[in-house]
Amino acid sequence: MLKFWYFAVIIFLLRTNKYHQPESIQNFKQQLLFWAQQFDDVVWLDSNNHNEKYSTYDAILAVDAFTSIKTDYIDAFEKLNEYQSTTKDWLFGYLTYDLKNDIELLASNNFDGLQFPDLYFFQPKKLFLIKGNKVKIQYLRLVDDEIKNDLRDIQESNNCTLQESNSPIKIKLRIHKDEYFDKVEQMLAHIHRGDIYEANFCQEFYAEDTEIQPEETFNKLNKISKPPFATFLKMNDNYLLSASPERYLKKEGSTVISQPIKGTAKRSQNKVEDTQLALDLSKDEKERSENIMIVDLVRNDLSHTAKKGTVKVDELCKVYSFLQVHQMISTVISEVKEDVSPAELLKTTFPMGSMTGAPKISAMKIIENLEETKRGLYSGTVGYFDPNGDFDFNVIIRSILYNQRKKYVSYSVGSAITAKSNPLREYEECLIKAKAMRDVLEN
Repeated sequence: MLKFWYFAVIIFLLRTNKYHQPESIQNFKQQLLFWAQQFDDVVWLDSNNHNEKYSTYDAILAVDAFTSIKTDYIDAFEKLNEYQSTTKDWLFGYLTYDLKNDIELLASNNFDGLQFPDLYFFQPKKLFLIKGNKVKIQYLRLVDDEIKNDLRDIQESNNCTLQESNSPIKIKLRIHKDEYFDKVEQMLAHIHRGDIYEANFCQEFYAEDTEIQPEETFNKLNKISKPPFATFLKMNDNYLLSASPERYLKKEGSTVISQPIKGTAKRSQNKVEDTQLALDLSKDEKERSENIMIVDLVRNDLSHTAKKGTVKVDELCKVYSFLQVHQMISTVISEVKEDVSPAELLKTTFPMGSMTGAPKISAMKIIENLEETKRGLYSGTVGYFDPNGDFDFNVIIRSILYNQRKKYVSYSVGSAITAKSNPLREYEECLIKAKAMRDVLEN
């Protein structure tokens, strides 16, 4: 379903700018997210002050849809292009992994307990852009008379606390351990036959007939992980609570940045051991080969829209340390051609290489056959377009998905399977990645 409206009076689409400097930016961020819960459409993006090289804002809140687009995968990128190019305003939303079916002759026929729409974006009436200790507030003119009262309400929410959920949550496995080993062996058989070089194989953990407090759950997950691409998304009764460490794609002017993650190691409370774990990851031949294969895939994807000779690897296999895990990250950049639309740039690189494999189409077909769950928003992306057509999108991993109406909670994890993969080690890597979500849900 495509849903957006146009108004003849252009003044409605202009935004009023106001600057606000709270006494404590950290308190203001907490108040802001609490205040946002009254709206049906919410996107909260938080960098957790990582201040990474390509960051534009420390945090962003977008709420209250003025216009929106919601559709299945059929012609989804064409519809998104029409919406973005016509609106030319801030847009926030997501692309699910299953938009692959709009790009290639692929299908998604596995079980779907969440049933999120394939694509959703909205134009917010109210927008808060946080950088340092300052907040830039941008409201559409038709609601700009609400800024003063909203700021008062936000600041008065300081003493509001959520009632914590103590209900036990029974986590189930969609694929049990022995079945997982068997499926990885089947994946390895494809690799040894030369069908693929690498594929990201994922499994779902889920709970049925379960109710959670979305904001409380997000805050706990974010506190445990403090990732650079944390996301709280609400679309009516559908929620994403994400502690993603990974950027999918960013466009800033003519520059395009992709930062795939491949390679994971656990953390240790012992500083000497922790340093050694990071060093071992940086030298791990299997992990480096995974990362380099995906870097090559990303370079190929970007070449479709890049000016000749501009695709470059800015950083290769660098290890970054997060609260839960060490990660190996590479950075690939390019300069995009002038005639390429933002939606086309996304379409030619989606789904991201780190969540598919190489060759990408063959890997996606094999993934579909071996996995038991439709990925949906997991392995997809959440982000925004600005009025100039620049954008920034993350990768939806380390995330809890919740359909409040269906009382269904889900999180998925995966790992890259290559010729050197050991099924037990891959399983253990999945458990490391799942730990934060499981700890939060099981209190």
